[in-house]
Amino acid sequence: MRRFDTREIRVARRTTSRAINRQTVLELIRTHQPISRAGLARVMGLHRSAVGLIVAELMTEGLIREGRTGEASRGRKPTLLHLDTRGRCAVAADVRATRTLLVLTDLTGHELTPLSSFPTECDPDAFVADLARRVRELLAGHPDAGSCEGLGVAMSGMLDRTGTTVVHAPALGWRDVPITEPLSHALGLPVVMENAAKACALAQLWATRKDVPTPGDIVFVSVSDGVGGGVIVGGEVLRGRHNVAGEFGHMLISIDGPPCACGANGCWEMYVSNLATLSRYVGRPYLPRRPLPAELSQLTVDDLAVRARSGDVKALTAVHTTARYLGLGLATIVNTLDPDRVYVSGEITNAWDLVEGAVRAGMSERTLVAAAADTEIVVVQPDEHPRLRGAAALVGGPAFVSSR
Repeated sequence: MRRFDTREIRVARRTTSRAINRQTVLELIRTHQPISRAGLARVMGLHRSAVGLIVAELMTEGLIREGRTGEASRGRKPTLLHLDTRGRCAVAADVRATRTLLVLTDLTGHELTPLSSFPTECDPDAFVADLARRVRELLAGHPDAGSCEGLGVAMSGMLDRTGTTVVHAPALGWRDVPITEPLSHALGLPVVMENAAKACALAQLWATRKDVPTPGDIVFVSVSDGVGGGVIVGGEVLRGRHNVAGEFGHMLISIDGPPCACGANGCWEMYVSNLATLSRYVGRPYLPRRPLPAELSQLTVDDLAVRARSGDVKALTAVHTTARYLGLGLATIVNTLDPDRVYVSGEITNAWDLVEGAVRAGMSERTLVAAAADTEIVVVQPDEHPRLRGAAALVGGPAFVSSR
């Protein structure tokens, strides 16, 4: 039996079903566009005239628009519907420990400009000033993109429940740093911030491609400078009491393991992050928040993948070892949450053809139920920019939520 909080009961009113249908129409257009009124009526099981009234309202409010006509075997050709993103845009930022990526998108997350990349300022005040300046320059350089609805920020680190303050970003050395208010003040725009891995999970919910599987209960694991996780259960982001649910990067692998930026030893990210993989290859450990050895700063995981494919045994061993630890950590996640699927993103996925077997072997070692080892793993390639798509969804999603 489903439990509910009697203190938060919301009674249905006469307008409730209509509000639900309005939002359903918006969601169906977003995920199936272009789609006709007749197509909406078929999917929703409603009379076409009822759908037509809702569509007319949404068009009046500027949320959807008519496009080209579709094909029909007989009768009048249907007019196809789209979300109306004309004249409106969003800026998406992906903030990592070493670099920040920035792009201008429409409200469905489609990129309108090439990505720009620049070093992340570690001083919070300098970070805000630098990012605000670059956002202003981006918007000034593309006035044809229309009115900017806001800036979405995918942040590497743990945020407070309000999503306005970075409570702890170990790799940046930040604690209790307010970000959204000073950024909003500097830009004169709304700013929405989310943990980067949670933003990646949200990007799967916001996806408009028809080849994206229905999300269900999912886990998203992002492997980059660090390791983050996002969990979707019942269509909602799992946050926990302190908004730190999904911080899988700090699961314990070995109490005697290498020191992590969070202050503990032996965290998962110290075995599977990009820097961990590169350190394994060059044979030199790195210390968090210390200058990187020259060998590490001049090398990438993509370089290792190329070398591994060309017969470099040391490179192949490095990525295989990372893959095994990745599989061991995924097994713990699967044992704990039993999701429908796990999404994995990061540079290591560019070598997925080399490492998938080792990942699966690591999972099989530790999953408690044999069938759990076969949990679907969906690889999200880095060039899909899931963190930026999630950041764009922070702005675009609310713009298409029906208010009635």
